[in-house]
Amino acid sequence: MSLWKIAWRSIQQRALASAMTAVSMALGVMLVVAVLIASVIVERSFESGNNLGYNLIVGAKGGRLDLLLNTVFYLNRPIENIPWSYYQEFLPASKRHDGKDGTFVDRVELAIPECLGDYVENTEFRVVGTIPDMFTELPRYREYREKEESPLPACPPQFEEGGRCFRQDEFTSAVLGAEVASKLHKKVGDEFQPSHGIGPSAEKHMPFKIVGILKRTGTPNDRAAFINLEGFFLIPDHAKGHIEEPKKPGDPEDPVLTTPLPDDQREATSVLICTRRIPDTAPGFLVPALLKSINKDFVAQAIQPVLEITTLTNTFVRPLQIILLMLTVMIVIVAGVGIMVSIYTSMSERRHEIAVMRALGARRGTVMLIVLFESILLAFGGGLLGWLIGHLLIGAAGPMITDYTGVVAPFLLFAPYELILIPALIVLAALAGFLPALAAYRTDVGKALTATP
Repeated sequence: MSLWKIAWRSIQQRALASAMTAVSMALGVMLVVAVLIASVIVERSFESGNNLGYNLIVGAKGGRLDLLLNTVFYLNRPIENIPWSYYQEFLPASKRHDGKDGTFVDRVELAIPECLGDYVENTEFRVVGTIPDMFTELPRYREYREKEESPLPACPPQFEEGGRCFRQDEFTSAVLGAEVASKLHKKVGDEFQPSHGIGPSAEKHMPFKIVGILKRTGTPNDRAAFINLEGFFLIPDHAKGHIEEPKKPGDPEDPVLTTPLPDDQREATSVLICTRRIPDTAPGFLVPALLKSINKDFVAQAIQPVLEITTLTNTFVRPLQIILLMLTVMIVIVAGVGIMVSIYTSMSERRHEIAVMRALGARRGTVMLIVLFESILLAFGGGLLGWLIGHLLIGAAGPMITDYTGVVAPFLLFAPYELILIPALIVLAALAGFLPALAAYRTDVGKALTATP
């Protein structure tokens, strides 16, 4: 009979105590797996903001983190807006009413305004006012891959079948993120109403027609509704000065829905900037100079979103992940101590058994190995069970995780550190089983046989 089988028989003889010991190990490993996978989900959620296509965000003076969260992740409420005239400083003469180039036009290739301020039908999903370039031009920069010598690629497909981007003259048109459309059961051709705030008392406004639904990307765009900027300004309190309400919302004959708002009545929450590409220079060559030019003024501030996301992750997310991981590792170590205590306390009952094995010719080293193998089987079995339960829980919570983070979390989502989990458990089990194994090694055969009837 092999030593592993003898160790397994020993476990079976103390089934209840062994099961409780294995369960404690399983719970510890389950927590470790949950924390590791949660860390992967959190990192992917933040990293989804890295592949943005734009490399600068311009917004009102204030907290850099606030500007990042409300522009990239649509989480915070905007504190202040910037003048529309300042946004136009990033535009060429062909896109300005005065026919003059903006101050920063020589360093900017694309500038997209965003306006935030409402929610989608009393839900937590944000309404974002923007222009068609958000969907017709920005994806080309996202696919550019920083190859300065290559031309921009064609805009990649990004809408579900039957959908498209709204046109500049479609004031009351909208594009929904995949998660918004799924949660609200909306499809192309349906309408939705922006609302001030969340809850039954929130005031709803004129409807917007859905002309496109974005394909799921796992980015914050999945959880936002994008409406034509011209229609955004028609919503009460969204423009400076009095705005005449549309007589028949959605009716193109209404002059309010066909006449762009004057520039002096407009403001922007933020501006997404793609800096100009210069051949034979490093990607983002113009970013530092543009940052300095914008930040020295008192009108607005500029941030690099990828850099801010990295800072946010390193400052807040990773330290918290490390603390949680340390706590769960301590739980596993306590479970390992439980294995040691369980086996060690059973040694007094097993002295006769060990003495008989020795009398039948088993060596001290063989007896010691059996006890070590028993400890390893308990730790490995409990760890494997905990690993399986941890992944089952993540798989069961997958739809909810996707709803809240946009990250797909299937049963087979693995964290890199899981690869060392089982070897670490075996080492822990060997350490936990060493003291009981040493006690078995030192068992006096004569005393054990004579002391037992």
